[in-house]
Amino acid sequence: MSAAAGLSDSEILDHIARLPHARAGYKQLVREVGARSFAARTELERALGRLAAAGDLIEYGAGQYVVTSRSREFATGRLQMHRDGYGFVVLDHPIESLRGDVFIPPPAAAKAMHGDRVLVRLARIDADGRAEADILRILRRAHPTVVGEFRVQAKANFVVPHDERIQQWILIPDGMERPPRTAPTDRMGAQPLDAAQVADLDGMIVNVEVIEFPEERGNAIGRVIEILGYPDDFGVDVEIVIRKHHLPHRFPPEVLEQAQTLPSSIRADETTGRTDFRGMDVVTIDGETARDFDDAVWVDKSANGHFLLHVHIADVSHYLKPGTPIDVEARLRGTSVYFPDRAIPMLPLELSTGLCSLNPHVDRLTLSVLLELDHRGDVVGQEFVPGVIRSVERMTYTNVHLLLEGDPGLKERYGHMAGRFELMKELALILNRKRVRRGSIDFDLPEPVIEFDPQGQMSAITRAPRNIAHRIIEEFMLAANEAVAAHLEQAEIPSIYRIHEPPDARRVMDFEEIAAHFGYSLGVGAIPVKRFAMTDRHRDGSKVRREIVLAGPGLDISPRHYQKLVSRIEGKPEERILNYLMLRSLKQARYSDRNVGHFALAADTYTHFTSPIRRYPDLIVHRVLSSTLRPAAAAPPERDLHAIAEECSQSERRAADAERELVEWKKVQFMADRMGEDFKALITSTTRFGFFVELEDLFVEGLVPLETLPGDRYTYNENTRKVVGQRTRREFSIGDEVQVRLDRVEAIERKLQFSLVEPEPERRRKRRM
Repeated sequence: MSAAAGLSDSEILDHIARLPHARAGYKQLVREVGARSFAARTELERALGRLAAAGDLIEYGAGQYVVTSRSREFATGRLQMHRDGYGFVVLDHPIESLRGDVFIPPPAAAKAMHGDRVLVRLARIDADGRAEADILRILRRAHPTVVGEFRVQAKANFVVPHDERIQQWILIPDGMERPPRTAPTDRMGAQPLDAAQVADLDGMIVNVEVIEFPEERGNAIGRVIEILGYPDDFGVDVEIVIRKHHLPHRFPPEVLEQAQTLPSSIRADETTGRTDFRGMDVVTIDGETARDFDDAVWVDKSANGHFLLHVHIADVSHYLKPGTPIDVEARLRGTSVYFPDRAIPMLPLELSTGLCSLNPHVDRLTLSVLLELDHRGDVVGQEFVPGVIRSVERMTYTNVHLLLEGDPGLKERYGHMAGRFELMKELALILNRKRVRRGSIDFDLPEPVIEFDPQGQMSAITRAPRNIAHRIIEEFMLAANEAVAAHLEQAEIPSIYRIHEPPDARRVMDFEEIAAHFGYSLGVGAIPVKRFAMTDRHRDGSKVRREIVLAGPGLDISPRHYQKLVSRIEGKPEERILNYLMLRSLKQARYSDRNVGHFALAADTYTHFTSPIRRYPDLIVHRVLSSTLRPAAAAPPERDLHAIAEECSQSERRAADAERELVEWKKVQFMADRMGEDFKALITSTTRFGFFVELEDLFVEGLVPLETLPGDRYTYNENTRKVVGQRTRREFSIGDEVQVRLDRVEAIERKLQFSLVEPEPERRRKRRM
């Protein structure tokens, strides 16, 4: 059994897991897997490195490994710092009986920086499941660069990190305060800046390369590589968020060179061997501002009454070969990132809006999913083919919706296609009913959209529109993704899946406690629990016994439990808050080379196939599918799929965090001119220091501090999650509607502070004697 002869990473991991205590040394593995040659040993070392980097193995000593999921002494994870100096490690793999994240006290937390991936040794696990640990080693630094505010001081110059969770200021030595003249322009919005002298940098936002990381409580050392401007300058907020989240946003020269060599149109010989769909009225349906078109659709009915659905997806894999500069950069980016007023594409514009985009009235290459569906939406026939299309129209969601609603102007313009869109609507509703029957969850949560005036200034925050046209594309893409995933799995072809695991029992129990206050439940019955007796010793010597209740294993839950509750609360005042809390109780979907199904979709198998212009996992799935359709196309090596899935999951979270942060920052900027105004709001969460509210219609969140509540002294009851007045016993609970006033705006920290507005008491009329 030789590593060089094809021993996969998962096979190596399984081998170590079968050993005593799931531990092994490198020399032991060399003997046991038969890695006798230099090439085999090299491949084994690389495989162990990949598994350790992915968090599946822990190298707790030189050449000594333990399977992460089997260890109760060591663990790996990402450090999340608090501004008060302590931190928590979010584990790569959960440890049984451990509750929540692992606490890192301030002295130990000072060894690393926020976001670093660390190896920890668990110091203790309390009876209530809470754990404390010490940091043994930093596995991967999260911040090769840090963005922050330059401070000129008498003895030295520093950069104060924009992210307050990065505790260490960055010391800037003499001569390193200004970027080198040869530094490339690396910006998206703001204009390049320079400073005549160091004193001019005071208060400006700069980007710093860390050249020496801190030890214990010392300072990091760095050099300025970019000057971005002052905090309030137009466009600087985008620049800060890009650098804070380390988003790759400048294509390297070799990528641009490759992009410029690509043709602007397809050659005649490229259509050879492809199914020709150019004679069919295929259309794209996207938002008004979309520039890259991944998908096009066509629907008809056959003689037997079945629906024929064609989903044509841009054949990016035809142009983007593995290992080329564009491919390497696309894998690094993982996904396109969309900000309110601009985007960072995964692919150069020559591909994303040009050669690969399914633009109207031009020939484009596709990978096409052809489905035959019966009246219940079940697939009775399917085919996957390389194709060539010519989109006849670039439709928008708004126009399709208005056309289906009977808009006279649009009926005159698109009357010849009206029947096609009616069929699309009919099929989309059938597919939606099919998903509902099997238990798929469909949360109707509003999404905010920030609107801008012609000068680029924010003008409003509105709810993102959602109509039948959105439903049409959503259902068709879900059907295509599911069909591709099922096809590849049944053929036992290694691929990447989009998985969504069932929720943790602890999160379900937390949700059930809150839902009970509203008179609702998921209906899962009694949740298995573990009970622990604890004694709290106070400074005066007294002892208080209390019982800790933790969710245990064996929870029997299905997506149908969620679906039924979503249906029950539809249209009720508490719908929004309970939908939000249900969503929080679920795990995040992610990419994996091992299929475990998709909980929220109630799907046994699912993948992402329909957006290869903006998502790297979709491109990988295209390559896998193409390898079954075209002899010349090669599938990615199976050993690479695990690493790609992990990387893309991280890239997706990084992009989502950046997008969410900038939207929240824009909201705070929008509210700056509304100080002193009153708003209707909903309490979304309660804490020991107050409660958070979300403003009605504006989707803006802020804090009402405990000490600002009028008429009483309020405390937080952890058991009931309520804020309670000590004298009046007045309560504030999640889901309560309140009136609040905006008191404070902290633009840089993106925080809003509100106070409660009490209704005016009615004046008592004096009785006449």
